[in-house]
Amino acid sequence: MKRRTYLKTGGAAAIAGLAGCLNVSESNDGTTTDTTTGGTTEGTTTGTASEPDEPLTIATYDSFFGDEGTAGNWLKQAWEAERDTKIEFTAPSNGVNEFISRKKQGASIDADLFVGLNTGELVRVDEQLPDATLFDTPGGLSHASRIKDSLQIDPERRALPYDTGYISLVYDSTEIEEPQTFDDLTSPAYQGALLAENAQTSDPGRAFLLWTIHEMGADGYLDYWQDLVENDVRILDDWQPAYNAYMNRERPIVVSYSTDQVYYHGEDELPRHQIGFLNDQGYANPEAMARFADTNQPETAAAFMDFVLTDEAQANIAVNNVQFPATTTADLPDEYDQYAHEPPEPVTFTYEELAGNLDGWINEWARQIASN
Repeated sequence: MKRRTYLKTGGAAAIAGLAGCLNVSESNDGTTTDTTTGGTTEGTTTGTASEPDEPLTIATYDSFFGDEGTAGNWLKQAWEAERDTKIEFTAPSNGVNEFISRKKQGASIDADLFVGLNTGELVRVDEQLPDATLFDTPGGLSHASRIKDSLQIDPERRALPYDTGYISLVYDSTEIEEPQTFDDLTSPAYQGALLAENAQTSDPGRAFLLWTIHEMGADGYLDYWQDLVENDVRILDDWQPAYNAYMNRERPIVVSYSTDQVYYHGEDELPRHQIGFLNDQGYANPEAMARFADTNQPETAAAFMDFVLTDEAQANIAVNNVQFPATTTADLPDEYDQYAHEPPEPVTFTYEELAGNLDGWINEWARQIASN
């Protein structure tokens, strides 16, 4: 079950009602899209007359599209309502590694865009393909300047963020006091309390590991994790089994996202889904999109990227993906703002900081911590 579906099934909050505050513009003249949001008008030009008349193929993860309430489904409907070009999503089981392998083998890429790239994956692309170009840099995007500087993950601007989540703790205030610091989690008061995810197999697990490295340093994070192990941290393969264990009251704290109250904010649910920001921080984990250099529809692919960055698309992606917009100008419903919490001090590693380090950090963690 996908994270969003899981939350929606378990939570009583009306996310569909929140999303209903946002509307899809339908005005288009075939070459230019005019989108009116909150009294402002945006223009997006699509110059695709010389490109082949075939679907735009977007590779991503499976929970991004398919279901009625997903961000991908909204983007597909809104895009196709205004343009002749159809969208087809594909979800390679091995994610971006599929395209790294195909590029190494000289095989065709068979997609125009990749959606769902994070900083570590982009670093892996460049380290695995030092002499090849998997993604290129789209120019002339009219909305790219609205992306928050703090979320930029690519110094070459090939990959452009479209949303972000913040890794935090979710804790049950009916059973335990909020841990205020990283050191609190290694104290007797929190022995046997924490559920975390495997950094090798889980995106939030990897983000939490990076958060601890950011806080403890490359020379201190393994000692900190050893303290967590001695304090009986439980590490599960991914977010869903960890959240299942949390919902079954096996542990009162779980590593999750600071947006979980969007679903769990009923009177009886809210005390059990409090958000904890260790050291007043949360780890920003932006998701980005990039155009494959081998696409034969470069202008249409760039136009889609610009469309994703419009205010209306940004608002709908955030609500449907249960995340935050990547841009500075998108408006969210007041109710969403109330229950989606941003950390006082967002932290993250940049591309340059992860390059040459990421695999080593994870491998060392796996050998010493996950293998125990």
